[in-house]
Amino acid sequence: MSTEGEDRPRVLYLSHGPEALYAMIRHFAGPSLEVMTLDADDDAERCDKLARADAVIVAATPFRADLIAAAPHLKFVQHQGVGYQDTVDMAAFSETGARLAINPTGTTTGVAEHTLLLTLAVMRRLAFADAELRQGRWHVNTLRDESRELAGKTIGYLGMGRIGQAAAERFRAFRTTGLYHDPDIVLPQQQERALGITAAPLDTVLAQSDVITIHCPLTAGTRHLVDAAAIARMKRGATIINTARGPIVDEAALVEALRAGHLAGAGLDVFETEPPPTSSALMAMRNVVLTPHISAGTRDAFETKMQAACENLRQFFSGAPIENEVPIERGAVAAARA
Repeated sequence: MSTEGEDRPRVLYLSHGPEALYAMIRHFAGPSLEVMTLDADDDAERCDKLARADAVIVAATPFRADLIAAAPHLKFVQHQGVGYQDTVDMAAFSETGARLAINPTGTTTGVAEHTLLLTLAVMRRLAFADAELRQGRWHVNTLRDESRELAGKTIGYLGMGRIGQAAAERFRAFRTTGLYHDPDIVLPQQQERALGITAAPLDTVLAQSDVITIHCPLTAGTRHLVDAAAIARMKRGATIINTARGPIVDEAALVEALRAGHLAGAGLDVFETEPPPTSSALMAMRNVVLTPHISAGTRDAFETKMQAACENLRQFFSGAPIENEVPIERGAVAAARA
């Protein structure tokens, strides 16, 4: 690895952010890495700096094929989180010689807490009540017939990985019970009892849950997993919470179910298109709470992530083993074209 006084590996943080965010990255990068940042959310500046970058940290801004092509010296991509499938153009990336790693640290607590936050906010109509009060409208009795308590409800978990388990631990404190569906994970019975949850088929989870909360990755198999047919199988008056990936839920079907009164509400931190258009019908619904993909966006999480990401970058450039590397099928595009 380059030492201080020599040429240091140049690492571009691909997303634009405030200087306070950049300062945290530079703190954890230390003297052995040169961190390049953006003055504006501008692709021309990105391409200019990608031309000099040895590595890239990918966060919310997608690493598209045209950006990958602008990085001729690229050796390593460190994803800030885990969802590389919808933020790195893997077809284009597979034709580079670069390596890719994900970063599961720092996400679990923030997303689990945000899941609970959205659930309570939707059930108590918090966003609507707050906005109305700021306009001088005092809804002391307006919401009594639709506001709900979380205690005693059945929570349905779609996905039971580390975030699903952390969410279940927090919901359990509110005296809920739970059903979960995960084709790849069945927890030990002792852990299920501690969390108050039981594994069940997808149809059972949909039909019996008061709240459906999504904690699975976006794959070809989970895209529109919650579609019109799935929503129709849900209990009338149920609530959907999504802190995973937007395209897992068919937003058009969700809007129709909310309009029809089949669903009581929804809490969304992620969307099919990000940012969602201001014309979206979801924007005007008082039984919907929306946040801009910030469930893992806490200072605590970012510090944990940057510490792990920068250590992985140092490991890579020193020739040491790296953590959480993603296997790359090289030449996929070339093979497809043949």
